Amino acid sequence: MTLSLPELLAEPPSGRSRAVVLDSHDYAQSVFLQGKPVPWQEPMAYANFFGQVQGVLKSDLALVSLDRFYAHRVASDPALQAAMGAKSRTGYALRTLLGDTETTASVIELVTVLSQTQRVPVVLQIPSPMQWLARTHPFSGSADVSGLDADTAENASMYVADWLRGFAALPLIAVLLDDREPSLGSEPIPLSTYSPITNVTDHYKWALGQRHDDRVELHKSALHGAVIGTDFWSNDTDTLPVGDFLVGEVPLGAVPERVLSRISKLL
Repeated sequence: MTLSLPELLAEPPSGRSRAVVLDSHDYAQSVFLQGKPVPWQEPMAYANFFGQVQGVLKSDLALVSLDRFYAHRVASDPALQAAMGAKSRTGYALRTLLGDTETTASVIELVTVLSQTQRVPVVLQIPSPMQWLARTHPFSGSADVSGLDADTAENASMYVADWLRGFAALPLIAVLLDDREPSLGSEPIPLSTYSPITNVTDHYKWALGQRHDDRVELHKSALHGAVIGTDFWSNDTDTLPVGDFLVGEVPLGAVPERVLSRISKLL
């Protein structure tokens, strides 16, 4: 029987008293790949890399950052860039990106292999619709995101919701909308704005959360995640925050020996 997110948080696979979810992509690329490119286009190679990192850091959930996959995909495909910039209408670039069949097939294959090879459930971390809209907005011919608001964010969430249906067959435990570092000029958008996404995640019985700089909130749940400070990884005296579960990002320049020592403190 598949565990729900609240059940997993109550009894973390690691045996810790509180579940710990670690975002370690940049650190892992530096340390485990020695700075070499991430094998995004080779699902098994990526799963092996991810599993190696997971075996050392022992995150209670497998957090896969698809914003990085898409950043790589756009940067390496001039034809896709041209298609995204074909029209100046707000949201067109994001809709084009998420509707690209080749890219979608590639990312679904990646997550499929990952979900089949990891020992803990997979969480898809993607930019919040507002963040994704702001990141792709320059393809419209303007870098000014000050006109983006709740209405445009809600419209963008419809594109994201349609795209998420492509993962319907996978045993995901949650989708996490990354809303850290709000884009300059854009207003904060509450999770409740993204009803097209909540409808999809509720239908497939995936938990939905939104990640902020200082916390993680969950849809339809009183549980909340506290953020492990960056200094935790270098300072022996840094204490852990109060929360139902912990979320942290291992810094790019962290010292591996120190990281291992600090992980042992996440009891």
